[in-house]
Amino acid sequence: MSKQSSIFNFFTKSPPLVSKVKPSPSPTEADLPSSVPKSNSSPKEDAKQAPLQNTKKPQQKLGKTPAKGGLSGFFSEKKSSDKESSACTFTAGSLVWTKLEGHPWWPCMVVPQPLTGQQMRGRGRDQRLHVHFFDEPPTRGWVSVKYVRDYKGSDSADAKSGGVFFSGKPVIRRAMELADLALADSPQKRLKMAICMDPSEDEDEEEDMELDKSTPTDADMTEGEEEEEEVVKAKSSHRSSKRRGGVEQKPKRRRIIVASDSDGSDEEFKPEPTVSSSEEDEEASSGVEEGEDSEPEPESELDSPVKPIKRKRPAEKPTKSNPPSMGCPRKALGSPSFVTTQTKSRLSAFSAPETFESQNSGAAGGAGEGSTVWDHEKLDWLQDGKRKDAKRRRQIEEDYDPTTLYVPEDFLNKCTPGMRRWWQLKSQMFDTVIFYKVGKFYELYHMDAVTAVNELGITFMKGTWAHSGFPEIGFARFSDVLVQKAYKVARVEQTETPEMMEARCKTMARPTKFDRVVRREVCRIITRGTQTYSVLDGAPSEAQSKFLLSVKEKAEEETSGCQRTYGVSFVDTSVGRFHVGQFRDDRHCSRFRTLVAHFPPAQLLFEKGNLSAETRKLMKSSLASAMQEGLTPGAQFWDASKTLKLLSEENYFKETETQGEDVNVLPAVLKAMTSESDSLSLTPGEGYELALSALGACIFYLKKCLVDQELLSLANFEEYIPVDVEMEQSDSPSKFFAQTRQRMVLDGVTLTNLEILQNSSTGGLEGTLLERLDSCCTPFGKRLLKQWLCAPLCNPSSIEDRLNALEDLMGMPAEASEAEELLKKLPDMERLLSKIHSMGTPLKNKDHPDSRAVLYEEITYSKRKIADFLSALEGFKTMQQIVSAMEPVAETFRSKLLRQVVIQKAKNEESLFPDLSAELRRWDTAFDHQKARNTGVISPKSGFDPDYDQALTGIKDCERVLQEYLDRQKKRLGCKSLTYWGTGRNRYQLEVPDSVQERNIPEEYEVKSTKKGWKRYWTPEIERQFSELQSWEDQRDSALKDCMRKLFYNFDKNCRDWKMAVECMAVLDVLLSMTRYSQGGDGPMSRPEVLLPSEGMQSVPFLDLRGSRHPCVTKTFFGDDFIPNDVCIGCPGDDPEGSNATCVLVTGPNMGGKSTLMRQCGLVVILAQLGCYVPAESLRMSPVDRIFTRLGASDRIMAGESTFFVELSETASILHHGTSHSLVLLDELGRGTATYDGTAIASAVVKELAEKICCRTLFSTHYHSLVEDHSQNPAVKLGHMACMVENECEDPSQETITFLYKFMAGACPKSYGFNAARLANIPEEVIQLGHKKAREFERNTVSLRVFKELWLFADDPNADPGRFSTLLRMIGDH
Repeated sequence: MSKQSSIFNFFTKSPPLVSKVKPSPSPTEADLPSSVPKSNSSPKEDAKQAPLQNTKKPQQKLGKTPAKGGLSGFFSEKKSSDKESSACTFTAGSLVWTKLEGHPWWPCMVVPQPLTGQQMRGRGRDQRLHVHFFDEPPTRGWVSVKYVRDYKGSDSADAKSGGVFFSGKPVIRRAMELADLALADSPQKRLKMAICMDPSEDEDEEEDMELDKSTPTDADMTEGEEEEEEVVKAKSSHRSSKRRGGVEQKPKRRRIIVASDSDGSDEEFKPEPTVSSSEEDEEASSGVEEGEDSEPEPESELDSPVKPIKRKRPAEKPTKSNPPSMGCPRKALGSPSFVTTQTKSRLSAFSAPETFESQNSGAAGGAGEGSTVWDHEKLDWLQDGKRKDAKRRRQIEEDYDPTTLYVPEDFLNKCTPGMRRWWQLKSQMFDTVIFYKVGKFYELYHMDAVTAVNELGITFMKGTWAHSGFPEIGFARFSDVLVQKAYKVARVEQTETPEMMEARCKTMARPTKFDRVVRREVCRIITRGTQTYSVLDGAPSEAQSKFLLSVKEKAEEETSGCQRTYGVSFVDTSVGRFHVGQFRDDRHCSRFRTLVAHFPPAQLLFEKGNLSAETRKLMKSSLASAMQEGLTPGAQFWDASKTLKLLSEENYFKETETQGEDVNVLPAVLKAMTSESDSLSLTPGEGYELALSALGACIFYLKKCLVDQELLSLANFEEYIPVDVEMEQSDSPSKFFAQTRQRMVLDGVTLTNLEILQNSSTGGLEGTLLERLDSCCTPFGKRLLKQWLCAPLCNPSSIEDRLNALEDLMGMPAEASEAEELLKKLPDMERLLSKIHSMGTPLKNKDHPDSRAVLYEEITYSKRKIADFLSALEGFKTMQQIVSAMEPVAETFRSKLLRQVVIQKAKNEESLFPDLSAELRRWDTAFDHQKARNTGVISPKSGFDPDYDQALTGIKDCERVLQEYLDRQKKRLGCKSLTYWGTGRNRYQLEVPDSVQERNIPEEYEVKSTKKGWKRYWTPEIERQFSELQSWEDQRDSALKDCMRKLFYNFDKNCRDWKMAVECMAVLDVLLSMTRYSQGGDGPMSRPEVLLPSEGMQSVPFLDLRGSRHPCVTKTFFGDDFIPNDVCIGCPGDDPEGSNATCVLVTGPNMGGKSTLMRQCGLVVILAQLGCYVPAESLRMSPVDRIFTRLGASDRIMAGESTFFVELSETASILHHGTSHSLVLLDELGRGTATYDGTAIASAVVKELAEKICCRTLFSTHYHSLVEDHSQNPAVKLGHMACMVENECEDPSQETITFLYKFMAGACPKSYGFNAARLANIPEEVIQLGHKKAREFERNTVSLRVFKELWLFADDPNADPGRFSTLLRMIGDH
């Protein structure tokens, strides 16, 4: 920052915050206190009255009485906090987070200083800790103890996205990995690791990278100005004292900006004539230092948390002098007589809380007053219960809008212009945190400031009204933290300079004070569902998509068999892909549940009063983590007609057609949703009214967030069709499975029960199938893998083609390895293309507020844009290298899919990868890449931009003419030393020496300036040529200004080829990831065989799985190898007694592995139809159209559904939607109710599945009566998880159960529940009592059965006599 931006420019307007000084007025009277005395003298001169800060020698002992006087007396009220901070609990070897000046939080380890062995130094506010920074190579340094926090691992909540310590930068992520490795060791072992031993700067001198003191340093106070006499004396005394101590005072790096107010004030202070006009206009400024959040240039990204500073080292270390006696304290370096009350109050404004925890208690009226009651908390109309929305509706009214706020007009009239504008914006966005631009800072006021301090860890400014802020460059980091915590963030920019404001006021007849303030506009509203990751927003923290979903519902007649119809529209704003669809659903919302499981929304929009009770329950339970916002019907949630009308009027899709033609044609997907009879496409088609209405809500919200133009102009639309719709419309299985695009249905319940995308314990990726498969090298590859995993293939030929691709890649390990290494170099190309489109679209730049915003870090943002663009170009060159590496072996591939993605289209018509060579060569020669990367300005080379080329040609012609004119004048005057002189608009003055006689000077020569021995002239010819030259230069500058946008726009014209190349690489990345899994399994991996079901009598679906293992579990709980199992359902010749049985009843002891067997069966089938090798010895199967699961026991308490109700709801979905080609996994149905009810329901469901639906089923149960009922059913087969029982007798404590985890034919006689009770540590007396009761139940049950059999025997005249003997034996046994 330039010198004029330092803190001293604002000293005369600092808020007085000491006792006996009038407190700041309310912001209704002024943005900042008007009671602060004004001064006509320089603020630096005012600051000179302050004594110089006392600098203690490092050798001084902690126990010594501190020196009195100087500035130490100013902060006497801080003694308690100093005392607290001095008690540091971190010992050597402790792992901590630390924060240094200008750097983010960094994982470190507390270590003694390697030269002196000192671990801590200083006291109070100056206390510091010596730490080792985890880095490569390691570094070390001293840090302030108030910025030290415990390190709890990279998986802690604070280190994840949205946490205080989160960072997406690779060097910090690597540092966290090193810290995690050390976390497992003891502190003693950690201290033995290699640490930085290089000698640092003199340990006695002040370190440059530490946090600033609360007061300005000597260097700051004297920079560029002469000193007053008495201050000079004080300084010389101070400096000589420091020289005696061997300490060289260094200028501080941080600059502190204090509050100021220029709006509406009669007195303006201008310390220097060069002060920028934008700073003069600031109503308020930041409460944090600029350096704290400044980010380095792209070329100098964080290499280490400690940046070495070159300093002069003293010739030798000064020897330690004997400290003065304890009874005679050292004399203060500064005289307190120089400190005025006014200066003292200003300096007090810089004192910040010692820790984040104390920030909320920073007192408005000074220290020690207890908790703060901010001015905005005293406003009666802002109190909860008394608030009104913008239309003056109270909170108790049904149509109250919580997103707006009514602000009384008389209150606004008392505000200063800047604060009035803030309240006007807040009244429109009451639910949004406003980052309000003031000069070079984003300011947060009132309730927003409280939120920022609580969530971001920044500090309050002193005053009675809440106020905080940070520099412009810190927007990306701070906004992302709030957005991840589900806040909305509005970025408000200054959209005119003070000069523009003055010009505007001159055109007005009577401008008011509210007109005399720079205009500010909302340039962006960011939410979790609308992040686009622009150059201001920073890089994304995760690869997976975040969706904004809007939904509209329409209830159907009960008699139709369908309960509701949904219209949905969802968009991934990071890539600009829209999905629009409409579908019917059942009463359980099965399809809608599947939709939100496949595309989990980060934010949900719905029409107020539209959703049914069932849908609202679903939103409370399954979508509780998503932001949910209700929109007003009509005005915000548009109907279909209004949506189509807006799409035709806004010209969103004009870019997709020939420029020059005034056309705005809807994309084909949207065109198909309009009525065929309406040529203007303004009438919705039948069956798409709800879908287009949902799209209208999406567009409204994107328009509100000011990203509608950049996203919709991509024209990237897809129709969403539920995966099971085509299944219902198919005539026969063979036709259905023969469709290439058909996919297996995995609904939300199945994805959850099988833990495919997230685990049930933490909601993370650990232990999921996605984690096991995902070794993709690119973010866009990871997103594609998730899409494939949610919708596996059903067509056997497509599955076969993917398996062939894996075999092809396994057969060429060298080329595959080279492709993997090249893929790792690719950035997120999909999101980069979307950003480039956004930066190049003329729609956004034409009338978007961002095009008018005054940004002080414009060069930084330009460098980021260019870096992104060059990164994209390098990425496409890398893709070309991948294709070139694959080309020699590509023709031998059996897989059509693999050939399509690795062979250029120019060489094979069936291929999809475009030839990018010509385009890449064009962009290589378009401009100087390195120069653009360093300067942030693109200077196009000849032939790229006609306007720029024309301007350069004109400039060269004018310069040539002027040079020829100079040569002619040299001959005319006979003076070879004649030359041009001047700069800027004074250029091209003919400089003529006095040796040329006056009479020889032509008459047309006009004197412009003189200097000793020379005169300078202009002539009409020079004036004419120079005017023409300036015209060409203006044209060149104008072309350059728009050159970057044109460059991005021209690049985006070829977006189809760029996107196709990215899609091809995504497919290759996923195939390589599946290849790595297929080769790296813990045991045998086999190629599955998926057969198309035949027609007629032999079309029974089957599953023949041999030696299968769980894909995500390689070891048992006890560390043993996983035991493989066979699962055969409907396999002819497998079991003569149950060869055609499609339902298998699974019994076995508790904890015997039944649920694991069922889950592994489902996961192996998914892998097979994904086109991947499976962890089994062999697998033959017919395709599965849908997997249903009913596993585990859980309720949905937020939806008001009991455990048993959840069981039955999931079972109902199976019975309604299951087909003969489905796979059903049912675990212990009926356990949530009484035994008889549960047994009866389970028996009926088994009968329905086995005899009517005839689908492949694994049904586990502990109801042994159920086994007996179906033991003779040919459609049901029995199986059990084997175990070995020893010492089975009357006493259950003597039993020993050994689980064999082997799936065997037949039924298990008992469940051995008492063994599980003993393992769970149930008291022995309880187990004995339960065993006694169990024997009573068993005797009663057997007696009833024998009695029933006797009656049947008596009534049957043809009964077998041997049966009677069996019954007598049973009576004797019991």
